[in-house]
Amino acid sequence: MLRRLRKEAKLSQEQLALEADVERNFVSLIERGVNQPTIRIMFKLAKALGTSPSKMLIDVESELNPSKTPNQE
Repeated sequence: MLRRLRKEAKLSQEQLALEADVERNFVSLIERGVNQPTIRIMFKLAKALGTSPSKMLIDVESELNPSKTPNQE
């Protein structure tokens, strides 16, 4: 999900890391599913990507539960 959003924003990992004030290798680790971002990092990444943290969470939920719609419980 992060990789897709980053590519849609036409940012490299380095550019995203600079905008979000995180290490480039941390962006890579998140994209590969090795590390999980904290809430604080998620807010920074969302801002750098021009989206909201809630939109990012909805995207993650959609990827984990593809048969559910975002408002479906």
